[in-house]
Amino acid sequence: MNTEVLDVDTSRRQTVDLTAQVRSFCAGHGDGLCNVFVPHATAGVAIIETGAGSDSDLVATLERLLPRDDRYRHAHGSPGHGADHVLPAIVAPSITVPVANGEPLLGIWQSVVLVDLNRDNPRRSVRLSFVGADAT
Repeated sequence: MNTEVLDVDTSRRQTVDLTAQVRSFCAGHGDGLCNVFVPHATAGVAIIETGAGSDSDLVATLERLLPRDDRYRHAHGSPGHGADHVLPAIVAPSITVPVANGEPLLGIWQSVVLVDLNRDNPRRSVRLSFVGADAT
């Protein structure tokens, strides 16, 4: 298995497009699977359309589903931080993308994005892992 860790700054955006990094990582690997994993309890990874408003719609929807108030038992950090800990149950912490000839088999409008609504930690690690089709 080949692996690489990306350092991502989410201080300016709640969704960060990782598609270019995923494509670059997969290049030259042949056929297999690429796993994108965020090892944080308050962030997730999604495949969505970006640039046409879907990324903003996703954030707005998550903020409606997970309001920032005092309803959460997990109460440390910024107001409503408990919502950040519920996020990975809705936006999974990993995705797996099939790869052919070193190219992720994403649809024409699909992008891989990091989703991070947490205001307390703007530095994220994202682990990319490639398992080749001939792995035993």
